[in-house]
Amino acid sequence: MGAFLARRLLVALLTLLLASLVVFAVLEVLPGDPARLMLGMNASPEALAALREQMGLEQPLLTRYLAWTSGLLSFDLGRSYTYSVPVSALVLERLSVSLPLALASLTLSTLIAIPVGIFAASRRGATGDTLSMGLAQVGVAIPNFWFALLLVYLFAVWLRWVPAGGFPGWGAGVWPAMKALILPTLALALPQAAILARVTRAALIDALDQDYIRTARAKGVSRSSVLWRHALRNAMIPVATIMGLQFAFLLAGTVVVENVFYLPGLGRLIFQAITQRDLIVVESVVMLLVASVILINLLVDLSYALIDPRQRVA
Repeated sequence: MGAFLARRLLVALLTLLLASLVVFAVLEVLPGDPARLMLGMNASPEALAALREQMGLEQPLLTRYLAWTSGLLSFDLGRSYTYSVPVSALVLERLSVSLPLALASLTLSTLIAIPVGIFAASRRGATGDTLSMGLAQVGVAIPNFWFALLLVYLFAVWLRWVPAGGFPGWGAGVWPAMKALILPTLALALPQAAILARVTRAALIDALDQDYIRTARAKGVSRSSVLWRHALRNAMIPVATIMGLQFAFLLAGTVVVENVFYLPGLGRLIFQAITQRDLIVVESVVMLLVASVILINLLVDLSYALIDPRQRVA
């Protein structure tokens, strides 16, 4: 287990190093002067000089890269030109919205998808399987933003049960804040649940077709025991992979849904930073999101060893 963990950590660190080089290089090869790109063509020479000094553009390339990476390690991400506050403060503020939203969406998605996938696989070819997978296919086909608009019209405009958008902040109380996240959670969770349910069904059907399952049935093991004790655990590896990818998507890729509901999350921060040409924010936040994806993938790899001990040897 120690060697397995060491290999996975080494791969994660090398991937993180390569990702930092790519993110830094992409912004370095942008045509033109980054300071002028941020301030516009009509900026004064004094303002350009001040911003170039703030961004360290006068220093050698290697010095800037090392300063940037050391800042990332100490969570000193620089200062946003647009907001005139440290980028780390912006990230923590927006993460207080995006992280609970991602966790709630993934939890709801899992609670719906796993039972539906098991139900469909255990009734392969029957009416229940056809209906559940038909609904899952509809969920896969519906775009998130369109589904979000339907939820706003139904529950916020027509029924008026929840607010249509905005976020009051956790200082207003847990219930008002959670109430503002109900519709975004549904808009994100249900389409993801449709994908996860189909993956669960496919993985479980594949496990049920294996020789060891036929051997267990030949020995007289009950159908429910075969399903829950033997097949389900072996089917969880692809399911865990998809769950890891979904959490990374929910944390970093919710730009459209956050804009529909006007939520001050990380996705909206990246969108605003790009439109406002705040390259310091873009560079730092993108790298943090890349690091979070690498960390999530590492945790998924470690879960493989817990689910199936054979993975440690492989």
